[in-house]
Amino acid sequence: MKEKRSCTFTGRLALVLGVVLYISLASGPVMSAEGIDPEADKILRSMSSYFGGVAAFSVDADIDNEIVTQEGQKLQLSSSATITLERPDKFHFQRKGMFADVALIFDGKTLTIYGKTLNVYAQVEAPGTIDDAIRTLEMETGLDAPGADLLFSDPYAILSSGVESSAYIGMAYVDGVECHHLAFREAKVDWQLWVKAGDAPLPMKYVITTKWQTAAPQYEIRLRNWNTNPQIKAGQFAFSVPKDATRLETIPVNEMGEITIEEGE
Repeated sequence: MKEKRSCTFTGRLALVLGVVLYISLASGPVMSAEGIDPEADKILRSMSSYFGGVAAFSVDADIDNEIVTQEGQKLQLSSSATITLERPDKFHFQRKGMFADVALIFDGKTLTIYGKTLNVYAQVEAPGTIDDAIRTLEMETGLDAPGADLLFSDPYAILSSGVESSAYIGMAYVDGVECHHLAFREAKVDWQLWVKAGDAPLPMKYVITTKWQTAAPQYEIRLRNWNTNPQIKAGQFAFSVPKDATRLETIPVNEMGEITIEEGE
């Protein structure tokens, strides 16, 4: 559905305009047979089938996004997130990082971004599924959200598009959990995925390397505390405008492709 990517100060706009590409899911993934490791492909398919079939889940995430300054210095920006999702058309995403404490809420009709610190929000009408909401968010904001690749109803179609070669690296451990380590190569990026071993093949770690940019910046997300049978609170996916909240006309995204709501917006 889109190429996996990281971002730099100087290259974000070009990436947003040139990399967020859409293809028809009906056409199927573009994956060359040559260079594809059957074991890596099998595990990726298994993860996608299992995860795409999970009706609801909650999970915590630690995210590291590397950027490269105009002076060539690579910096790593860290944030934490909590995701609660109910297929086919609801999610609540809370992310805390350097720039803002932001909630992203989708109720099947409206996509809302709320900045808690400044008590401001923005909304976009996006009736449809979670897949539709992710596409709307990217088109409306140019948001660079590689981790969203995993949230589509058919992750395999999204992840495998553009893959030129793959490899099964072997068994590894992520936060003490035994995982299959997979590696994939595309024209502009390399990416790796760690999939939990056993009968619940959940994604545990996802790393994207933008290999032809200066210093090869990476995006990394570690997923933990998986719950595939969450107790979802009433109103979890509803947004009620807080007292004295200010509505913004557009969804603000900073120069690094991050949703951010700052003073003066």
